[in-house]
Amino acid sequence: MIYKSIFDKVLDIDPKIRFATIFDMNGKVLFSVHREGVQNLLSTEESQKSLQLAINAWKSRNEVSDKIGAGKYALVEYEKLKRITLPLDSEHILYITTDVEADHAPIITRALRLKHDLLHSPEGMP
Repeated sequence: MIYKSIFDKVLDIDPKIRFATIFDMNGKVLFSVHREGVQNLLSTEESQKSLQLAINAWKSRNEVSDKIGAGKYALVEYEKLKRITLPLDSEHILYITTDVEADHAPIITRALRLKHDLLHSPEGMP
């Protein structure tokens, strides 16, 4: 799958990235990793619910995308972490959590660059 190359590079973006996963709009996880030594804050069931909430949020955003343009990413900051969701295409989402003190702007920029590079590489072409 073409998204494996993005996934393999996500943790290298920043040492404050705690977790990364790529999943489809049905909630099926394709790739997922926790940084070594990082404690999960959510149970497996809670993590799945969080992914489903991210899917529902992107579906809601897409309802108005014809008027305001497609969403590039979403950032939510909680007391204990930040969550970045980034659509890779209409069917796949990259979901990243970071430590709360992470500088999210360069993380988002680098994740968007990974997406751009993949989609414009020969293996990313349909």
